[in-house]
Amino acid sequence: MSGVNQGDDIHRVSVVDARRVVVKVGSSSLTTAAGGLDADRVDALVDVLAKHLSPRGPLRGPAAEGRARRAPGDREIVLVSSGAIAAGLAPLGLRRRPTDLARQQAAASVGQGLLVARYTASFARYGVRVGQVLLTSDDTSRRAHHRNAARTLDKLLAMGALPLVNENDTVATDEIRFGDNDRLAALVAHLVHADLLVLLSDIDGVYDGDPDLPGSARIAEVRGPADLDGVPIAGTARAGVGTGGMVTKVEAARIAAAAGIPVVLTSASQAADALAGRDTGTYFRPAERRSADRLLWLQHASTPQGALILDDGAVRAVVEGSASLLPAGIAGVDGDFAAGDPVELCDSTGRAVARGLVNFDAKEIPRLIGRSTRELAQELGPAYEREVVHRDDLVLLHP
Repeated sequence: MSGVNQGDDIHRVSVVDARRVVVKVGSSSLTTAAGGLDADRVDALVDVLAKHLSPRGPLRGPAAEGRARRAPGDREIVLVSSGAIAAGLAPLGLRRRPTDLARQQAAASVGQGLLVARYTASFARYGVRVGQVLLTSDDTSRRAHHRNAARTLDKLLAMGALPLVNENDTVATDEIRFGDNDRLAALVAHLVHADLLVLLSDIDGVYDGDPDLPGSARIAEVRGPADLDGVPIAGTARAGVGTGGMVTKVEAARIAAAAGIPVVLTSASQAADALAGRDTGTYFRPAERRSADRLLWLQHASTPQGALILDDGAVRAVVEGSASLLPAGIAGVDGDFAAGDPVELCDSTGRAVARGLVNFDAKEIPRLIGRSTRELAQELGPAYEREVVHRDDLVLLHP
């Protein structure tokens, strides 16, 4: 294990420079184990965030290269907050988080209003407006939909409001859920072109062993996936009301870091130090290049609605040649999908090698299989002289 451990001098320049910041806080940091919001915890978090908001109105665009170090009170913040389901438990007389979807949705319906009201009142102490944005994976997996989400978030920031983002648990089904707000936060950070993602929970970082056992050391910096090789990463929120654990937080950090966004993973009690760039939590160093917005959403947020089976030549062309998928390379189709839906591209064994946005309905695919675009255009018209999945709308799952 090659991670840098506590005590090493870390110069977190990217954290200090960050202008647009996404902060995610988990249920366990806002509520009691029995359910219900802890107003003092919410206020404590808001006190920290408010100090970093720009007093001169909204900032625009990413930090310019070469600008002087940023000072507190000169930032835009998007807050991704869990807690809706947990907040709704006590009012509904539930002793613990329900396992069935219907009662989870009911708790979210009650709790989301309480959560937003608490944040609205707390931020109002600083004259900060809050705008609620509820998302599902289905809202963000399609190009047009994720553009709308990005536009809404950008406009809220431009108008001086703080976006409060959560998964739309009241209507989300198992098929369209993000699964946890850690992954949602990573995707939102990419969507808004954030300069920093801060993941807050009740654990102060990634450890090289069980953090509750003597001898375990905090890993202060992760330069890449290899730094965590051999590190046992497990566990759930200690308060018992969240869905995420360290596994989901590390995966979210990897998603954001791979997209070029630095990440600090620490406890909510260390939020002030994290935003100030001090040596707290675990810092995930970002990759040098950002990937395209829609491709990150396609890979990590979309739910495939079907599959296309490719012949061996098409697999090589897509995976090794970065080519579009043409009708001639399709050997079969599975599922009931519409044009624009995400589908998996599978080899002859059924292994998904890529995911992409398909240009045809599933019912149209059988008559396209194995045929050239020129032949199809002559028989069916010019609308059929195109790729089934364009390379610009495709991500490799096993490069």
